[in-house]
This record gives sequence, C-alpha cells and structure tokens, in this order.
Amino acid sequence: MFKIKTLNKISPIGLKKFALDKYEIATEITTPDAILVRSAEMKEMELPDTLQAIGRAGAGVNNIPVEKCSGKGIVVFNTPGANANAVKELVLGAMFLSARNLPAAIEYCKTLKGKGADVPPLVEKNKGQFAGTELKGKKLGLIGLGAIGAMVANDALALGMTVEGYDPFISVESAWKLSNEVKNAKGMDRLIATSDYISIHVPLTDKTKGLLNAEKFGQMKKGVRIFNFSRGGIVNNEDLKKAIADGIVACYVTDFPDDELLNMDKVICIPHLGASTEEAEENCAGMVVDQIVDFLENGNIVNSVNFPLCTLERKPGTKRITIINKNVPGMVAQLSGVFHKANLNIIEMINKSAKDYAYNIVDIEGEVNEKTAAKIAEIENIIKVRVV
Repeated sequence: MFKIKTLNKISPIGLKKFALDKYEIATEITTPDAILVRSAEMKEMELPDTLQAIGRAGAGVNNIPVEKCSGKGIVVFNTPGANANAVKELVLGAMFLSARNLPAAIEYCKTLKGKGADVPPLVEKNKGQFAGTELKGKKLGLIGLGAIGAMVANDALALGMTVEGYDPFISVESAWKLSNEVKNAKGMDRLIATSDYISIHVPLTDKTKGLLNAEKFGQMKKGVRIFNFSRGGIVNNEDLKKAIADGIVACYVTDFPDDELLNMDKVICIPHLGASTEEAEENCAGMVVDQIVDFLENGNIVNSVNFPLCTLERKPGTKRITIINKNVPGMVAQLSGVFHKANLNIIEMINKSAKDYAYNIVDIEGEVNEKTAAKIAEIENIIKVRVV
C-alpha cells in the first residue's frame, strides 16, 4: 500500500481519486511514498528515504527544495494550467479596478457613512476625483504567454484591447490556444515602451528577479498600469516607488504584498488570491493526484519540474523498472549490460534527459528481482532504482 502525506488541506475531490485499497492518506505519516503540498514550506524539512515524489497542487514550487529533491531522486510535480482560469479572471478584475480607480472610490464611499441626506450630493460633488479610463482601445503588453498569459490575451481582445505579447520560450500548446490577433513583440523593450497596461506572467527565477527595474521603468509610457500575478520579486520595489513618484506608473496591482508595498501610494495589494477559488483547488488537486498515481503505479512522469517528461504504455506480461541517473555518457549501455547478464529480455525502453539528470523506463519480459535492481544501483552515477 502506498502512503501519501498531506502538508496542506487538499481538495477532497482530488483525494477521492486515490483508490482506498491501494493508498493510505494522512498528515502524520512519517515514511511517505509521496507528499502532497500547496503552500507549506518544505525547504528545511527532512526528506525521508522512502519519499519518491512530491506533488504541488499549483504551479509555483518556491516552497520546495527542488535541487535537493533532484539529488535524492525525488520527482517534483506541479499542475501548470490547472488554476489558469482563476488567475486570469483575477487579472481581468485587477485591470478594471485600476482603470476605474475603484478601490479609492469604494474607500471614499465608506467615509460617508452616517451623513444621511447629504450622501447623494456629496457623491455628485466628489465623484470627479475618481474618474478613470476605459480598457477598450488601450494596448495590453503581456510578458509571458503560458497558460495564464494566453488566456488573459484572448479575453483582453474580447474587451476591445490591442494585445501584444513577448515570450521567446512559448510552448506549442500555448501557441495553439493563442488568438491569431495577438501580436508578437520582437523584444521586451519595445513591448513595455508602447503598452498602456503591462501584465507579467513569468516564473520567479534568477533571470527574472527584478525584471522590471529602473531601466525598464524608464522605457515605459507615462501613466502605465502594471499587474503582477506571477511572483513577488519580479518587480523591484525601490525602482517601482520612484517610477510612481515620477508619474510613470499610474497603478501597480500585485497578488504578493509585502510591508514595503503596503506603504506605497497607487499600489493595490491583493492577498495572494490568484488560485483561491473552489474550482481551481479542485482542478489542481485532481491533476496532481492523477500524476502521482501514474508515477507510483506506472513510473510515468508528466509535469515534473526537475525530471523530463517520460511515459511508456504498459504491456501485459512485463515487469517495469525505473531508473534515475546523472546525465552522463554511457549509462544506457551499462544498464543494458546488467539486464543482459541477468538473462532478461528488454521489451521496450525509453530514456529521457533534462539538464543534469536522466530518467529511464524499462519493460522486461518476466520477473525483475531485487538482486537485479541492486546490481543497477551499484553502477556509478545511478541515483535511484525502483521496481514498479
């Protein structure tokens, strides 16, 4: 029986996908085969030797020690796209909030409580200070055209906006979903220099940290509105503060508040609500459970952030073994040699690599015993061997 440890509350809709006769699910399990997590911090957590996989019910994995997991042969899964619609809708909501100055207008109305018959004339007298602009006819620049960025782009077009996107690494899947009316920016500098609205949809990495800084703000149109529903840290706070003071940024909306941002004018902070819908939580839970089940029962890897996509359909009458190794030359030949010496016939084998690591699925005719697995584990640069 597989043991699943949950570090956060996971949607019951997803957990129901675990067969009760094959899986034990609890928060207090000490020797789990897999861990399901949402936002719980795992970087200082001791990872037990039994751990085969971590499933993140969401896209970001900043709370997971990915490199450490890779070195121990622990596959880290996420759920790209499962919460895309929820985030997209919040981005669109943020665009309306900022364009029409709604937060400030709502706060003003709260100051009128108790003024009785004076409320209507006060509203008419002071509403002018909250006048905004319309989205129709404005240009939206998107940095990143993944699952969320593509959905924002398509819906912005439906609102009558001109949309241009920049993403040198756009996937084929995202490209297929993108309207042909979305213009392809030749570079990010041109994109931000000509956009009335800018929405960020890239992960936080060493390359994207501080992506919007003093240099980039200096290239923008005055009165630009910026939306960050990706990760905190992508926008440099100090440079943003100056850009607001200089009249370059009219409004900055983020889903990742910090103390500095909370004390800035013309900044709207939302408490990380991007994926906080019932539907998104159910979608993420269902998707990550499917991936964990397929990995534990079949050895297949789909949507891993540290190992390559690698799947192989199982054939009746075969035994499957999976192998994680460092991505160095000669490994496949050594693996084949072990099976040959054990007189085991390889029916089908797939080897995929990504950066420093490789993953192998091998289907063998007959039985694979622990002795064979142990022989493979003795090979230099082998990280983990599992008979599935």
